[in-house]
Amino acid sequence: MVWIEFFAVAVCAISGVLAASGQRLDLFGILVLALVTAVGGGTIRDVCLGAYPIFWIQNPSYIVAALVAALLTFVAARFFRMPHRVLLIADAFGLALFTIVGTEKSLQLQASGLIAVLLGVVTGVAGGVLRDVLRREVPLVFRPEIYLYATAALAGATLLVGLRLGVPDFPHAPLAAMGLTLVLRLSAVLFKLRLPVFRTKELP
Repeated sequence: MVWIEFFAVAVCAISGVLAASGQRLDLFGILVLALVTAVGGGTIRDVCLGAYPIFWIQNPSYIVAALVAALLTFVAARFFRMPHRVLLIADAFGLALFTIVGTEKSLQLQASGLIAVLLGVVTGVAGGVLRDVLRREVPLVFRPEIYLYATAALAGATLLVGLRLGVPDFPHAPLAAMGLTLVLRLSAVLFKLRLPVFRTKELP
């Protein structure tokens, strides 16, 4: 799973840079935003699991991967227009990758199925939440128009736990769960699928 986590860190760093579009941040601010997005969810996961040292402290190569991805994206964005859809796609990949990594690591550290699902979702969405808080915006996960963000992570994490506990010898469980998360999230964006919005009945 190491290569998946490296890829997740890089993709989330890219989404952090793209999310800074229009914020008028300098290079330092961009890199901070990228790093928070890339390692925020995994850091919270490791703290909750008591998995010390935290993954990017144990292996600083994760930080290097995030910074390189952020710098390349920063340079590319100065020469090419990055449409908003690119951010959504990068964020969807980051969501799928980190959700599966978080769920799998939780199971490896003997967490129960329920806790593994919850920490998988946290790993997938927390980096984006921290990123949006720093941007002083409502996090993507709380916006109704963002279309099945945490729901996609929940579905993927639940599938992975179900396969690991029910069919432990199935070798492609992480890929299947990752695919479900990604397909559900991208389909929701494409077809504008979302959960019902809470409304109270108006008094006459």
